[in-house]
Amino acid sequence: MPSPSGFSGTDSGEVLPESVPSAPGTLPHFIEEPDDAYIIKSNPIALRCKARPAMQIFFKCNGEWVHQNEHVSEESLDESSGLKVREVFINVTRQQVEDFHGPEDYWCQCVAWSHLGTSKSRKASVRIAYLRKNFEQDPQGREVPIEGMIVLHCRPPEGVPAAEVEWLKNEEPIDSEQDENIDTRADHNLIIRQARLSDSGNYTCTAANIVAKRRSLSATVVVYVNGGWSSWTEWSACNVRCGRGWQKRSRTCTNPAPLNGGAFCEGMSVQKITCTSLCPVDGSWEVWSEWSVCSPECEHLRIRECTAPPPRNGGKFCEGLSQESENCTDGLCILDKKPLHEIKPQRWSRRGIENASDIALYSGLGAAVVAVAVLVIGVTLYRRSQSDYGVDVIDSSALTGGFQTFNFKTVRQGNSLLLNPAMQPDLTVSRTYSGPICLQDPLDKELMTESSLFNPLSDIKVKVQSSFMVSLGVSERAEYHGKNHSGTFPHGNNRGFSTVHPRNKMPYIQNLSSFPTRTELRTTGVFGHLGGRLVMPNTGVSLLIPHGAIPEENSWEIYMSINQGEPSLQSEGSEVLLSPEVTCGPPEMIVTTPFALTIPHCADVSSEHWNIHLKKRTQQGKWEEVMSVEDESTSCYCLLDPFACHVLLDSFGTYALTGEPITDCAVKQLKVAVFGCMSCNSLDYNLRVYCVDNTPCAFQEVVSDERHQGGQLLEEPKLLHFKGNTFSLQISVLDIPPFLWRIKPFTACQEVPFSRVWCSNRQPLHCAFSLERYTPTTTQLSCKICIRQLKGHEQILQVQTSILESERETITFFAQEDSAFPAQTGPKAFKIPYSIRQRICATFDTPNAKGKDWQMLAQKNSINRNLSYFATQSSPSAVILNLWEARHQHDGDLDSLACALEEIGRTHTKLSNITESQLDEADFNYSRQNGL
Repeated sequence: MPSPSGFSGTDSGEVLPESVPSAPGTLPHFIEEPDDAYIIKSNPIALRCKARPAMQIFFKCNGEWVHQNEHVSEESLDESSGLKVREVFINVTRQQVEDFHGPEDYWCQCVAWSHLGTSKSRKASVRIAYLRKNFEQDPQGREVPIEGMIVLHCRPPEGVPAAEVEWLKNEEPIDSEQDENIDTRADHNLIIRQARLSDSGNYTCTAANIVAKRRSLSATVVVYVNGGWSSWTEWSACNVRCGRGWQKRSRTCTNPAPLNGGAFCEGMSVQKITCTSLCPVDGSWEVWSEWSVCSPECEHLRIRECTAPPPRNGGKFCEGLSQESENCTDGLCILDKKPLHEIKPQRWSRRGIENASDIALYSGLGAAVVAVAVLVIGVTLYRRSQSDYGVDVIDSSALTGGFQTFNFKTVRQGNSLLLNPAMQPDLTVSRTYSGPICLQDPLDKELMTESSLFNPLSDIKVKVQSSFMVSLGVSERAEYHGKNHSGTFPHGNNRGFSTVHPRNKMPYIQNLSSFPTRTELRTTGVFGHLGGRLVMPNTGVSLLIPHGAIPEENSWEIYMSINQGEPSLQSEGSEVLLSPEVTCGPPEMIVTTPFALTIPHCADVSSEHWNIHLKKRTQQGKWEEVMSVEDESTSCYCLLDPFACHVLLDSFGTYALTGEPITDCAVKQLKVAVFGCMSCNSLDYNLRVYCVDNTPCAFQEVVSDERHQGGQLLEEPKLLHFKGNTFSLQISVLDIPPFLWRIKPFTACQEVPFSRVWCSNRQPLHCAFSLERYTPTTTQLSCKICIRQLKGHEQILQVQTSILESERETITFFAQEDSAFPAQTGPKAFKIPYSIRQRICATFDTPNAKGKDWQMLAQKNSINRNLSYFATQSSPSAVILNLWEARHQHDGDLDSLACALEEIGRTHTKLSNITESQLDEADFNYSRQNGL
């Protein structure tokens, strides 16, 4: 700063005012010195200085005097001492501070004069105040176990003066002085020494100085509780009365129960040990001994012992006498000097009278028992003769309005309605109505009429069917048939049902109308020697019958069904069901070539994390393991693809895939979808979020139920990878438009336990959310559905829809590629023409010295495992091609096979005439014939 005019130099090296008095007195004493100051925005600051006795006071900034015109001075007299008191002010602007470029901050000090000399005040620094917007480090969310330490780091934004930090929990300030468990003094960090459940919440770090106040991003802290086992219960009693059985004891994961995503207890909840109970053995008599020598009393006796076997372990002792005696002289022996025949008649005459009375009593009782038995048998035969139906219907809904549980009893033996009594299906059904209360379907209203309620027995067949439709809660599922033939047995099969004339080439077909409707999807088709393909529409399940698998002149009606009720396969241990239960039949049918069954599954295939098994249900209803997918077997073959398993089998039956997770990284693929519909209240709108196994048939069941309830798919379904790490699933509704919609409090987020999701094939899993419009004029809904597994995968479903049906965009449930032709028979069912197939088999079935045989064909088609199965077949190449047909049913053309044949055909003259153009033409014909 240049020296202001009116100032001149002095010998002391300082520039002093021109008129500085020099008179004896005291040195000035500063009553008030300038303080450090901060310039906020563009507002200047005032520096103040007061001293006594002072003739003059001037400011000196950055080593240069401030011009006297910039000073504002006031003078007064100290009454107590009579000395002059002078006070001076100056203003410092932002521009002055910014223009200063020195090694230190901008500073100013006062210099005061008295008669004795000068005094200097302290230096006061002047700085520009600011606070930057972004935190150098935001706190990060944590998931910590209970009683664990929580450390949240916070580095406030740079500022002058330095910002002061304060912590908020759920927008409320944290006072560490009132809670000894919390410390906020350590370098702005928040430390919770021992986490409590109440410490869960959203934490925010705030920084403030004289300029501004800043907020960090919120950090969510979740204090979770890992589950702990309770004590073991006492061992149960042995499950068998005698012999080898088992005892068990159990414990629960409730000490404590997992909370806030805490880990489920590790280990087994049930322990079993074998037990052996000794069976009671009833005693049995040995044979009688020989008669003894005649005694003086003219009797001899014989004995027997209860030792064949003797009674053990509480068994019954032998019934009857252990010894017998009788006269051994035929009445000639003398007793008391009288012949024995003179004494005994008196004794025996008395006994004869007693025996005669006993015989009369027993005869009367026997006659009464026989009369009662005849009466019971007569009543039973009469009731059977009056029965018009082969099933007993017990339907309490017929008397109470049609909304109760009902049962069908199994058909009696010898029912005339069945042509084949040996093939009696299970008719046990038990379903309870669980649909919405408001009746929007005219059928529901008709069922609730007066005639249905008060005259339920007028036509029992109609009433049972109507009750079934209401109780099931979904519309009846149509069965898919190929041709309307009427039987299942081959021509010439001697079963004793009827005689077929030899001239009639049509096979004898059993009428399937006697089989009742079950909770299953079903399709049928008639197949002969040319084979074909049976497809369950929109389920991913198909059956390939190869050419020649059925003998010539024979035809079979083959059926295929999917169980959509409660699975009969009960999981053991950590085993889970990965596919639907698929039944194909008839079971007595015998094929000469393995058929291919395709079953969808929901496992994320990896041999490192899954051990997958193929299981079959026996005739007794038990499930047995056929093979592990990774094992070598000559009885069947499994080819596991990402979404389906293709199985080569020799016998029909019921099959399913199960999986045993090897590690926590085992993943089930779930399909998540959201449906919406209006509720009874015109202002309410229901959202239903489903998480089902990623198999087409599981999703089809959801679609059928939603169609019945008037639900509409609101977003394309997405795939969620659900890990077997015991962490639960969270489903929440986000971004609901305010002032237009509202959701009930505490229902925006729902949590589903891990076990419920992991075993979701038992029943479709869904969560319901109810939204309410503020006004009827709101017709658009926009929100997000978040489905996430704790410490796992997450999916977002974006809902953007109109709640009015006329304005709603329809989203297709399924592709229509296989719905029109459930049964395809003959050559049109196969992609590879029969002539080309014959040439391929003739080439590769003969071993070649160069190795270009059927093994090369398998390798080129990515079949590298369990080749010993194909070696046992009469035509390995034909079986490989059948597997290729099943595997490539929907995935385009024959390019992969053409490339493999072209590469192998360079050394095979027999394949040289099978060109890619021929296969392209065959693929075109296949697509045209099947409407693809």
